[in-house]
Amino acid sequence: MDHRDVIASLTQQQRERLTAKSDRLGLLQLGGHWGATIVIGSLIIAKVPFWPLLMVPQGILIVFLFTLLHETVHRTAFETQRLNGFVARVCSLAIALPADWFRYFHFAHHRFTQDPENDPELAFPKPGTLRQYIVHVSGIPVWWGQLKTLYINATGRCRDNYVPPKGYAKVRAEARAMIALYAVILVLAVWFRSTTLFYVWIVPALLGQPFLRLYLLAEHGRCPFVANMLENTRTTLTNWLIRKLAWNMPFHAEHHAYPGVPFHQLPAFHALTERHLKQIEAGYVRFHEKYVDTLR
Repeated sequence: MDHRDVIASLTQQQRERLTAKSDRLGLLQLGGHWGATIVIGSLIIAKVPFWPLLMVPQGILIVFLFTLLHETVHRTAFETQRLNGFVARVCSLAIALPADWFRYFHFAHHRFTQDPENDPELAFPKPGTLRQYIVHVSGIPVWWGQLKTLYINATGRCRDNYVPPKGYAKVRAEARAMIALYAVILVLAVWFRSTTLFYVWIVPALLGQPFLRLYLLAEHGRCPFVANMLENTRTTLTNWLIRKLAWNMPFHAEHHAYPGVPFHQLPAFHALTERHLKQIEAGYVRFHEKYVDTLR
């Protein structure tokens, strides 16, 4: 069975239950993620003993706001759409990834998953050598790419084929607003001679990005270029903490098979689809051991 057959096999009651969104569950998950970020950030500001070590978990929490941005871009994190929009903007600013532009990019990725000609994620091939793997995991290319995207969009030169002509003005205005806000933050930090954001945001984000790269590489890395979402996307079985941190996106084949299923229903959908999954891995360490072996 491919993903279409699996969805077609669901009853109407199952579909309604699986696609039911919830503000309550979304806010509980959000409170845990943002709450942990605020608590660790406060400990860094207070300079508790060994506080520099806290910048690593702080950075992981910040960069994994990408998974929350992803969920709000799908408008499934919360039932209230204004809440999805607000949270998307906050996450967008935190990780320098424009939400409107990313929505166009990501929806094209869903339409053309693992299609070498049309999937925008394949515009930059997955690492094929050990050197490329190390550079990729460092996170440097992604930061450079996001800053470049902001600049191109702000100057009105965005011509990405997945952005419709009517969307050019939107992504331009979004990029300009983000850059203006960053400039205000920088001016205020210099004016007040404050290094707070440097230690609770910028440095942690740089330290955390490799963990996000390792996580994301498992989603489609070494998956075949076929149309079946249960075969071109990988589900990684992992522990409760990583599933919480990533808003259940380790169930990634399930997400691609039925994007309308919100994060809190993905475990239930996994139970229905597990026997049909073609790409499934028992943990991220195991995935990367296999991946690095192919590079050798």
